[in-house]
Amino acid sequence: MNKVLFFSALAFCSTLIAQKKVSEKTSMNPIFKGWYADPEAVIFDKTYWVYPTYSAKYEDEVFLDAFSSPDLVNWTKHPRIIDTTAVKWAKKTMWAPAIVKNNNKYFLFFSANDIQNNNEIGGIGVAVADKPEGPFKDYLGKPLVDKFINYAQPIDQFVFKDKDGQFYLIYGGWRHCNIAKLKPDFTGFIPFGDNTIFKGITPDEYVEGPVMFIRNGKYYFMWSEGNWVGPDYCVAYAIGDSVMGPFNRIGKILQQDPKIATGAGHHSIIKAPDSDRYYIVYHRRPLTETSAFSRETCIEEMFFDENGYIKPVKITNEGVKAHLLK
Repeated sequence: MNKVLFFSALAFCSTLIAQKKVSEKTSMNPIFKGWYADPEAVIFDKTYWVYPTYSAKYEDEVFLDAFSSPDLVNWTKHPRIIDTTAVKWAKKTMWAPAIVKNNNKYFLFFSANDIQNNNEIGGIGVAVADKPEGPFKDYLGKPLVDKFINYAQPIDQFVFKDKDGQFYLIYGGWRHCNIAKLKPDFTGFIPFGDNTIFKGITPDEYVEGPVMFIRNGKYYFMWSEGNWVGPDYCVAYAIGDSVMGPFNRIGKILQQDPKIATGAGHHSIIKAPDSDRYYIVYHRRPLTETSAFSRETCIEEMFFDENGYIKPVKITNEGVKAHLLK
């Protein structure tokens, strides 16, 4: 009996030591190898997922990879979850994926072709899969948004689920941002009360990369500012009382540190469901790199003050501590 107790105690101590070692590990930045930008970070079934843009010359951006992790430290690559062979109208620049689970399916929103006017083919598309790692196939056979509306380039899509279950598409480049109510099956849009489909919610100094989340009943709207090819790329935010705002700019919370990296921007937010921990996943450019496409995906913890304002985020080489989802 004493031997049984001894070995039980030994096993228990070993477990505690192993857990401590896990908790002491950090993700390090970048969190995975390769040039990747515009990361969409989500949680599916107690697993962290990141869906980034493959950062390369426009003609080479013809596929999307995904990465999964149980703890924010150890990442598994899922290559080519979709490519242009699965989307006949897409030829290049598959950018800034956004993903949500709806009706037991995974819907991946993306932009393609970087259209410069309404005469070109491209815009925001939708793909669907049975699993978060795909493979994804084109859902509509055409773009969901294929025109400049309210001067917004149809790129940088984000899908937001409100408290009432309504999904919204929030998107836009070229310093303009639109919001629209998605149909339940994501095949199109539901008009607002005044019969308009798209409404502008562009805050001051907005450039691209919209993100939204709710905390303590308030709507946090975030976006990227500056030039994506330059060191001044950064993230700013506003707080509103509803999904429609109004959103008055509060200030920057993520930007370059000339001692660590430049061009810190185009992010997403994840909240650990078992705590009040928030993480910001973003891209940045190493100090050793001069190419606009040399961008890597990183993560930091994000904190709030007693009034609910976001504290400035310090970019690091260490990243965040391991956090297993329970």
